[in-house]
Amino acid sequence: MLESAAIAKQPLVAYLSMEIALGPAMATYSGGLGILAGDTLRAAADMGINMVGVTLLHRRGYFRQQLDSEGRQVEGPSLWDPQDYLEPMGARIIVKIESRDVHVQAWRYTIEGQHGHTVTVYLLDTDLPVNGAWDRKLTDHLYGGDDRYRLCQEVVLGIGGVSMLHALGHRITTYHMNEGHSALLTMALLNDLHKLDSLYKVTPEDMEVVRNHCVFTTHTPVPAGMDKFPRSLVSDVLGKDLSTALQRLECFHDGSLNMTHLALMFSRYINGVSMRHEEISRGMFPNYPVNSISNGVHAPTWTSVPYQRLFDRYIPEWRRDNHYLRYAISIPLEEIWQAHIEAKRLLFEEVRKRTDIWLAPHVMTIGFARRATLYKRADLLFADIDRLIRLSKQAGPLQILYGGKAHPRDEEGKAMIRKVFEASAALRDHVKVVYLEDYDMRLAGYICSGVDLWLNTPRKPDEASGTSGMKAALNGVPSFSVLDGWWVEGHFESVTGWSIGDSHDSVEDTAAEVSSLYNKLEYQIVPMFYARWTEYARVMRSAIALNGSFYNSQRMIAQYMINAYTAPARGEA
Repeated sequence: MLESAAIAKQPLVAYLSMEIALGPAMATYSGGLGILAGDTLRAAADMGINMVGVTLLHRRGYFRQQLDSEGRQVEGPSLWDPQDYLEPMGARIIVKIESRDVHVQAWRYTIEGQHGHTVTVYLLDTDLPVNGAWDRKLTDHLYGGDDRYRLCQEVVLGIGGVSMLHALGHRITTYHMNEGHSALLTMALLNDLHKLDSLYKVTPEDMEVVRNHCVFTTHTPVPAGMDKFPRSLVSDVLGKDLSTALQRLECFHDGSLNMTHLALMFSRYINGVSMRHEEISRGMFPNYPVNSISNGVHAPTWTSVPYQRLFDRYIPEWRRDNHYLRYAISIPLEEIWQAHIEAKRLLFEEVRKRTDIWLAPHVMTIGFARRATLYKRADLLFADIDRLIRLSKQAGPLQILYGGKAHPRDEEGKAMIRKVFEASAALRDHVKVVYLEDYDMRLAGYICSGVDLWLNTPRKPDEASGTSGMKAALNGVPSFSVLDGWWVEGHFESVTGWSIGDSHDSVEDTAAEVSSLYNKLEYQIVPMFYARWTEYARVMRSAIALNGSFYNSQRMIAQYMINAYTAPARGEA
């Protein structure tokens, strides 16, 4: 932990993200981006880093997912009461939206680190009587509504976030934009930090000053994943003056305001979230110096109780310094296996409570749980149903757990869930397939720690990083994954897990991947699990020692401190 004198000298970093996962009961996140944001701030608290988070309140959350017998998704509000978890702040600020004054208040959530240091998170809220009915709902839904609703939310997050931090007395050194949703903060900095009379007077020197205060992390390896808003909508929402200033600053591309490009333009440090993602991003953004800091997960949050007890016994310093997880390599294999059996039992008890389905504890269980969207290819395992049946008979029985939500407007993602249900019906007498609805932080903790093998089948190169396999690794669960995202770095064949296919290049060869998937399951992984458990336990142990010790948010936030937060500003000595 950093000493208090050192803390006082640190830059005050403001971390702005559209979603931050603070806890299972607070519906302030949808998936990986929010989980990463929460893990980042938890690590900052543990390490005594001078940081503050900003997000929106999302009173009605992302959504609660229900699935019928055929896998059709039904969405409902995920209601929670901020007063149960948060402290209202007295400060109020105003943002201009469609020429209206929209009043914003903040709620405070405090993350306490393992050594007493705290990180504050402010959740911005427009549900105030002074606002009109439509404006009061602006911070209700995460990723809800249309483009107009989304752009208005991004005004609240970016411009409102800067104003609120100033109103609360914070003197921010570095603004960290976690994805492009908060990129409008750059306009607030141009306007407020330098007390300009008008954005028409912005000079290249002013833009460089703003760059020296901004850091940007992109999580998007495909252009379709970037927020883009047409110029007419930008003019309506932001007003003619700001829209014209954005145009004058050459922030529009092909008639749209691309929030990723806006963030790129105004950041001194830019990074992707894996080495492979850096490579892809440099191809997408050739005019910008993109680096990489690979993602990590918060080890104390995502390590299951059985493994926490095991680590406490053999590696007592692991919470203070996650690098000590390297020493897991000396834990006896029998104890690695026993901790896993206990985590598996806890998972199966949770499955029974949720579904009344009994899973067999001795059967190899494969886990696949993440956002349900087309490129994740949840159905790749079922490309050849007959082969999967034959495999389960000859190599050993299988049972498969799925989880994940499709965005309400993602019809392809919803169809993917239905395909899993269809496969489950076709395999009913041979392989048990269970899709657990309403996947969230709590359920993720059970699945990532309790399955025997973590399956990941993204279409290359669409996986920027992925973090679920990192959570699994902390619990000794090996990954079986396409070589994309973080797995390009974390994969050591038959040591930390297995690859689907043999190359990370972006040439798509689905047939070869399917063949690799089935062959490795049938001839390597499943036989090892059943007939050579010590070899399998050795892979489990290596996943902890090699991947768990590195792919954690403590290492990640330390890299941000060295490379992004305390590095000299661009153009300085």
